[in-house]
Amino acid sequence: MIRFLRSIYFSRRFFYALFSIAFCFLLSFWIGWLYPVTWIFAAILFILVLSESVSLYSGKRIKADRILPERMSNSDNNRVEVLIENKYVFRVYMEVIDEIPVQFQKRDFIKELELQGRENTNFEYLLKPLERGEYVFGGLNIYVSSVINLVKRRYVFDQAAMVKVYPSFIQMKKLDFLALDQKINLHGLKRIRRIGHTMEFEQIKDYVRGDDARTINWKATAKRSGLMVNQFQDERSQPIYSVIDCGRMMKMPFEGLSLLDYAINSSLAFSNVALKKKDKVGLLSFSNKIDNLLKPSSRLRQLNSIMEALYNINTRFHDSDFSLLYSRVKKHIGHRSLLMLYTNFEHMSALTRQLPYLKALAKQHLLVVIFFENTELEKLKSTNPENISESAHQVIAEQFIHDKTLMLKELQRHGIQALLTTPQNLSVNTINKYLEIKARGLL
Repeated sequence: MIRFLRSIYFSRRFFYALFSIAFCFLLSFWIGWLYPVTWIFAAILFILVLSESVSLYSGKRIKADRILPERMSNSDNNRVEVLIENKYVFRVYMEVIDEIPVQFQKRDFIKELELQGRENTNFEYLLKPLERGEYVFGGLNIYVSSVINLVKRRYVFDQAAMVKVYPSFIQMKKLDFLALDQKINLHGLKRIRRIGHTMEFEQIKDYVRGDDARTINWKATAKRSGLMVNQFQDERSQPIYSVIDCGRMMKMPFEGLSLLDYAINSSLAFSNVALKKKDKVGLLSFSNKIDNLLKPSSRLRQLNSIMEALYNINTRFHDSDFSLLYSRVKKHIGHRSLLMLYTNFEHMSALTRQLPYLKALAKQHLLVVIFFENTELEKLKSTNPENISESAHQVIAEQFIHDKTLMLKELQRHGIQALLTTPQNLSVNTINKYLEIKARGLL
């Protein structure tokens, strides 16, 4: 009985009819003949409600299923599919309300459908998460009514379904470089000119038109009486680390996503590219202590290890300890490696405090400091001020933007590779920087 009471609902049409009958009873106090007519209308309403209830509750006649992906990609549109099967022999009207996870703060989701007897249907909707973690779906609620539409029966499916949101593997796949040579100009990627011999010897082969004359092997040429050239391949298995600052400065939000999440998405895409290039890829995250230290490897399963490690990275809103980073790198990373450091400095003084540790890291390793442009300040700079207060704000914004340029030049002046980028272009620019370093043989 309790289950029945929880599943039955009355539509607006029922309450409109009930209100009309009550109003007619009120009028019948002055209009006598209206009283028996109103009772007839009340009896008809009762019969319609009873007949519709019997037809809707004659067995469980609706089946539905919510198809969730195994995992969701952070900051990307993820598809959720709903399958519905109508086993009633008559036409029904449905209102589908899915209890979407609380992280989305979406409370107005409703889908209205009309299905003929024994008809099946499906529909999709998109969800764009902005946080990593576990997302719990509630029930899939379907309210069913017949053509009469006085009573609705509620069906509930797929209660307490959970899906994990990982760093953006969709973005990683978009920046997959399996066919980089053929599609180098896609996604804003730059064609890198190779400088010098940053190659490993592979074999000696016959000269063909277009080969570099500088690679001619004169000894082999003398033995074979024909031009022979040395063939080289890119250097492989170089150790590379994504070093992610998890301090409070990385919690700044841009377009709903924190700088930390931008860095995590970028490091996953970059790691995938480096593994395709046969390099060894590792991970290090820190704030006031070292959170993760994943040794570099070129194995295919390393990408899954990196994804699982990135999934659990969060900030504790502490100031980052670069001295601890230097000591831990010096202790645990013995070979010269490429360190892609994702961090952020908003003031020149903040960079000055950490510069000694960055210089010490750059002496032992190839350090690339990646920090962010403040796009909100760029927007403020481009607006037309309407009063003195807005003019002052614009001047301050220009000063902050100028400080970012000074930071870039200061790092380069001390021989530290640096990259200043917008959060939206972080992944592409980071991969471009990696390709440039590989091409120039800096590591």
